[in-house]
Amino acid sequence: MTSPTTKRVSECFIKPIHPIKESNQICYLTGWDIAMSSMHYIQKGLLFTKPTPQKFIEKLKHSLSIALFHFYPLSGRLVTHKSQHPHSYTIFIDCSNNNPGARFIYATLDVSISHILSPVDVPPFVDSFFDLNKATNHDGHTLPLLSIQVTELIDGVFIGCSMNHCIGDGTSFWNFFNVWSEIFQHENDVHVHVSHNRWFPNGYGPPTNLPFKHHEEFINKYESPNFRDRFFHFTCIAKLKQKANKEYKTTKISSFQALSAHVWRCVTRARGLRDDQKTSCKLAINNRLRMEPPLPKEYFGNSVDVVSTETSVKELVENDLGWAAWKVHMSVVNHDDREVREMIQKWLEDPVVYQLGRHFDPYSITVSSSPRFNMYGNEFGMGKAVAVLSGYANKFDGNVSSYEGYEPGTIDLALTLTPHAMMALESDPHFLNPL
Repeated sequence: MTSPTTKRVSECFIKPIHPIKESNQICYLTGWDIAMSSMHYIQKGLLFTKPTPQKFIEKLKHSLSIALFHFYPLSGRLVTHKSQHPHSYTIFIDCSNNNPGARFIYATLDVSISHILSPVDVPPFVDSFFDLNKATNHDGHTLPLLSIQVTELIDGVFIGCSMNHCIGDGTSFWNFFNVWSEIFQHENDVHVHVSHNRWFPNGYGPPTNLPFKHHEEFINKYESPNFRDRFFHFTCIAKLKQKANKEYKTTKISSFQALSAHVWRCVTRARGLRDDQKTSCKLAINNRLRMEPPLPKEYFGNSVDVVSTETSVKELVENDLGWAAWKVHMSVVNHDDREVREMIQKWLEDPVVYQLGRHFDPYSITVSSSPRFNMYGNEFGMGKAVAVLSGYANKFDGNVSSYEGYEPGTIDLALTLTPHAMMALESDPHFLNPL
């Protein structure tokens, strides 16, 4: 079956509503930021039912212009400065006022909401709801750091946001989205606190000097193989937490740690791996409140690490949920201020840029995003969204993206697996009904 084609109707660039102060026009990237250079843009968006408010597109553009004044790095471009004598290779954001700004696209697609939400797997045409597919974050030297695409459907509207991951993490992404929605709702500016003071360890910048001569040394283009991508809806979170804590005779395992361990065990069984194969559960973890002193919650930039716990396939499937959940729990609680600083110190001594085809193995899962992000609170005058969806970006075997569920107390997980593993997972009666 041929996928329907999205038609781009118009395109323009939106600049901040006021000029950016000269003192804010250069923003140096941290090690956390630079490590994302070879990854894709963050692509998340919201699906709404019609009708849209009057002058909807004009109001979106105006409110975006106000939001960009508060989140001004999103209107800039990346710049690399390098020299040979002495050697220097640094990357920063040019936030000056002569940049074109963020891209805004209005598009149409002749499908209904049911065409999107009824299929078991996420339909391939959902990728077309987002701009900058397959772009690496390093491409932000020439491409916009933020692109908004509004796609009008037969009975709905999708607002897709592609944000350069060097500029910010998931927390930064949803903080921006929340502020933009709030400005739209109020039809004017609102009180906003954003922290643009990027964190550098003492004695290490800004700027961060990299041991490279050319970006080809650390940038690789990644083409996603033939995976299946679908959502699973979990309602029994509290009981899953209770089960894990009871099995391990503790009260410290969180709901999300129990759910992550449950998915890890089920996906590992579905893959049919050898007993002696090593497997791990990796979690993207927010560093802001783990540091001493803590970074502001409104810190705009990347402040994430990936924590991991490893075992053999045999141990994982033969032990119970509580055993696996405790391992996940310990990887999280051990990630304190000391660990954060040691990890960034190690990175500065030997910088590593994440590669989608190299740093995420097909025997493990990587859990990213967070159900704590305020996703359904963004209304844009259309009421509560009916779904949160993602695009092509950063999909690999074992990718698990977590989302706030539509109903309070629920969690949606988007899993990316090989067709064989996904079919086996769907046939596992304990996966969606683990109790």
